[in-house]
Amino acid sequence: MTKRRSNTHYTRLLDYLKEFKYITSLDAIRDLGNTRLSATIYQLRNDGYNIESEDIKVANRWGGITTVSKYILK
Repeated sequence: MTKRRSNTHYTRLLDYLKEFKYITSLDAIRDLGNTRLSATIYQLRNDGYNIESEDIKVANRWGGITTVSKYILK
């Protein structure tokens, strides 16, 4: 596992997943200021964290339905 500095996208995301168990891109932007969630998830997976993804349907601002990824820490 790579040694990471504290208070980075990586460490904030890991702490968030440990507390809430899952995250979406909207959660990451709103709660963590992370606009590159998939890149950070990639780093966590490379370091051995078991993170699964599932597609979920959510409403968009115009009332339509769109699909987003939900990342779940196992």
